[in-house]
Amino acid sequence: MPNQLAIPFKKTYIVPIRQAVRDYILLHHSDTHPDAYRWDISHWEKLRAEATSGAVHVDRVSAFLSYHAQLVFILTKFPPDIGLEIPYAPAFNSSALPQSLNNLVYERACILYNLAALYSQLASVEDRSTPQGLKQAIKFYQNAAGALNYLHESALPQLRASSSPEDPPIEIGESFVKCLEFLILAQAQECVWQRAVMDSYKNGLIAKLAAKVASFYGSAAKYVKEASPPIKHIFPSNWVSHVETKEFHFLAAAQFRKSLEDLEAHRYGHEVARLSEAQVLARKGYDIGRRGAVAQPVQQDIKSLLDIVQKNVARAERDNDLIYHQDVPPASALPPIAEVSMAQPLIDTGLQDPKTMVGKDGVIFGELLGWGARVAIEIYNDRRRNWIAEEVQDRTRQLDDVLSSARDRLNLPAALDALDRPIGLPPSLAKKAEEVRLESGPERVETYVRDVQALAQHVSSLLDEAMDILDQEADEDEALRERGRPVTERLPSLEANRELVAKEQQYRNVLEKARESDALVRKKWEEWEDSITQLTWPEEELELSIPSSTVDIGRRAGSVGSDPTRVHARALRTLLEHLEDLSKARAELAARVERLASSDDITQRVARAATTMEQWVNVQPAMLEDILEEELSKYDKYRSQFDENAQKQTDLLQSLQERHVQFIQSRREDAVVKERELALQSLDLAYHKYREIVRNLEEGQKFYNEFSALLSEFRVLCKDYAAERRGEVSVLNRALGDLALSGHAEDPGEYLVADVANYSAPVPDPPRPATSEASVAARGVMEVPHSVVPSRAVFDLPPPDSDEWETMVLPPAPSVPKKAAEPKRRVTRSAVKSK
Repeated sequence: MPNQLAIPFKKTYIVPIRQAVRDYILLHHSDTHPDAYRWDISHWEKLRAEATSGAVHVDRVSAFLSYHAQLVFILTKFPPDIGLEIPYAPAFNSSALPQSLNNLVYERACILYNLAALYSQLASVEDRSTPQGLKQAIKFYQNAAGALNYLHESALPQLRASSSPEDPPIEIGESFVKCLEFLILAQAQECVWQRAVMDSYKNGLIAKLAAKVASFYGSAAKYVKEASPPIKHIFPSNWVSHVETKEFHFLAAAQFRKSLEDLEAHRYGHEVARLSEAQVLARKGYDIGRRGAVAQPVQQDIKSLLDIVQKNVARAERDNDLIYHQDVPPASALPPIAEVSMAQPLIDTGLQDPKTMVGKDGVIFGELLGWGARVAIEIYNDRRRNWIAEEVQDRTRQLDDVLSSARDRLNLPAALDALDRPIGLPPSLAKKAEEVRLESGPERVETYVRDVQALAQHVSSLLDEAMDILDQEADEDEALRERGRPVTERLPSLEANRELVAKEQQYRNVLEKARESDALVRKKWEEWEDSITQLTWPEEELELSIPSSTVDIGRRAGSVGSDPTRVHARALRTLLEHLEDLSKARAELAARVERLASSDDITQRVARAATTMEQWVNVQPAMLEDILEEELSKYDKYRSQFDENAQKQTDLLQSLQERHVQFIQSRREDAVVKERELALQSLDLAYHKYREIVRNLEEGQKFYNEFSALLSEFRVLCKDYAAERRGEVSVLNRALGDLALSGHAEDPGEYLVADVANYSAPVPDPPRPATSEASVAARGVMEVPHSVVPSRAVFDLPPPDSDEWETMVLPPAPSVPKKAAEPKRRVTRSAVKSK
């Protein structure tokens, strides 16, 4: 049995690479088809099968390195999560359930771990009794340490960045990997020490090599002890003891070899001190190994060293006491032993430069656009969409709203229509009246009002039904308590249904606010019903209902050039036309931006930029930031045009406001025109109120439909609550009946607590056979001990001729109640309302 440890493999299983890759390409690469990568997928499956075959042979190293190289390149083409679940069993418990992650970096990390395990197992089977075997073992151990070091420095940061903190198993955590790395370095250094002993190097050098062996083992033990989260439970029970035993073994060996050097240099006092220290260390290590059940070769090694040290201690103390008489310094005063490290991590060239391991077939998925480039394209598209939404769509809407608000506030163009069209209806108002007429406006509103009222009544009835259920259950609970049933451990309904009642109150408050809103809408309809109905009149009647301003038309026509009102009206009309042109220009500008965006595809440019980079570089979106900024800059000219359009509108609105003030002042004395303008304005406002009322009623319908579904769920919740409470009562009644039949006359309440507490859902009462003590116990009712059963049952009366009748205390006669007991207050809706 060897006296060194080998890292076990992490067992894995077959994974559906083909299906996962096909699904990912179909979902994320619309420009290609998975069938174009059939060879790549098959090659991936083949490489994984070769790397995970499990055989321990030096030829498998190249399989690991080749697969790892392809994984490095695959991770430049795919994100870590492509929907492929990677399972690996714990290294020290291969029969346990595997730990799975949807992460290709996890696959890479486990491959590096298994490469280190392969190297350590190759080293452990070398014949270390020969110089050549020691040399090969040292090389393999250093390669294993190099694989673990590369795993820690390269793969683990990528794994942490691509997964949540709780995802990666602690077997692939920093503490675990560093512990194994130092363990492997310790065993490599131990082989160097063994070769030095075999070649009879100087004792001082051997002591320095041994001190470094102990240092490596101590670092491994330190990572185990200080790991957070703890990792000690991962290892077999004797592994940590093995490491600690080895640490003390080589601390003792270093002191022993240094004592031999002191003996040669005639430092007899130091020799005795170092031998005494070596004896303490060796004994401590031997005790740890024996208690920790480490391998026998390890125990034999340290026991052999302890025996040698003990013999030398006796000799050195005797010689110093009889001959040399040198002072023996304490161990803390001894010069420390300088450490000499001859073992270090050796990272394979195939790990440092994966290109060297690709082979003649080349990389797989070489023609696929890398995921980093694809993410950069998605980022660009998102930025473009956001820019269009904020700078084009939202800004266009805001400018249009400002224009519409200004026209409404100034009553334009209605005021101009009233002036320019002294009789009849303005075209804009005629169109609005036609809309209301075709929709049968008043009838539509009345139908909506009735529907909303019906829905409101339905919703209210649902809430009332739910509370009726709670009231009924509360009445049943009160009746049960009035009959003296033992329900002291059962919450009263007022406490049990508190959450449901509170939720009902919330719903009722919402419903009350909805009713207030409905009342406001109905009031609004009542106020505007006549005006909205007027819009549905035939056009001839509607025209006759509007005052005309045909008075002095001839005079107005003859003096149009000098009439200030007409001058200001023409100026206002011109300004409105300019504003309308600006609005159309904005719409056209927004349409041009949309057309440009629909044909804007930077895939080819990003792909060319990505291919010019180093092939094995994991392209990140940040590397393509310059291209994204340059491509987005082509939209800057549209921002300038929108700024110019907005500024023009601001200037025109200012002019419109000023001219409108002059227009109003010029016609302030024209009562006929003002009357017509007010009539037209009233009808225009009636149209907008009609639209507002319809929108309010449609929102009310939607609200009540959604609220109805919510209250239906609440009613079901109340039914379930009541059924559960009735089930508890059923359990109580059944248990009381069982107790009565079994002859126990004590207060049964204390025996029923468990039944009620354990009750979870109502069940139908099964047919009850004749009840016995066994059946009572089977139902879960606590059996009454015989020691508490009275000697005579309550109804066990003495014989008629017995003298006991004279001394027997008979129960009192039932008293006649003077008045009926007051009914208790209800504990749900009525109680809440009374408060």
